[in-house]
Amino acid sequence: MTSREFNQATSEAKKASLGGPVFITDRGKPSHVLLNIDEYRKLAGGTTTLADALAQHGEAEFAFEVPRVDGLYLVTRNIDDFKATGVPLLNPWKHGQA
Repeated sequence: MTSREFNQATSEAKKASLGGPVFITDRGKPSHVLLNIDEYRKLAGGTTTLADALAQHGEAEFAFEVPRVDGLYLVTRNIDDFKATGVPLLNPWKHGQA
């Protein structure tokens, strides 16, 4: 599919991507590939974004790196889960805890 065809028929390109990758050319050379989300996730290794994890029903298990910036606190109810990080903690639901 050429860039011009893609610009004029985006819906058709999206439908075509359900059957496999859609290669978009610019001046006769491949320049982009349109994939459906399932194919993209396979290529990306199935990593879950924070937005995807937060959108899941129930409890999602994922780890993240706690940023360390002087003078800032990590605000959380789960103080016990983060004590080992050495990051200053604040539970606003319990007064006097840091």
